[in-house]
Amino acid sequence: MDSAKPRQRDARPWLYAWWPVILGTALIAFTSSNLFSSADTSGPFRWVYEHIFGQVSDWRWRHIHFFIRKSMHFFGYGAFGILWLRAWWLTLPRSTFLQDTMLAVLGAGLVAGADELHQRFLTARTGSPFDVLIDCAGAFTLQLLLFAILRIFRPQKLVHQA
Repeated sequence: MDSAKPRQRDARPWLYAWWPVILGTALIAFTSSNLFSSADTSGPFRWVYEHIFGQVSDWRWRHIHFFIRKSMHFFGYGAFGILWLRAWWLTLPRSTFLQDTMLAVLGAGLVAGADELHQRFLTARTGSPFDVLIDCAGAFTLQLLLFAILRIFRPQKLVHQA
């Protein structure tokens, strides 16, 4: 046995755990650009909406478009929070689901805050603390839903196999 040789760490488990979070963060950074401003998403979203539900007045569309955009914040960061939860769950083998959930919401919240701060410097975007709140609520809510589903159908998944 050669004890003088330094032990090499394998990066594959870390990459397996964290690449979805990195990809999700990149997607959020991309959608944080001027290309995804309210003015630029209104037309395509309205086209899809009107092809499904029929014509809508401009006044009503402003409210629908606002709801669609805020829903995308909620559910997008909800999915992003699940990616964070997965990464922490795989990275910290002795942690509990609650600890991983808290870290995941914190991670999603930090990205949301950075995203909104970035938008304050763009001409076609506005950064809003309210959006960060929606993002964190989405991350927490989807993790709570996942916990309930696991608790009912797969309770053994909530315990780390050490």
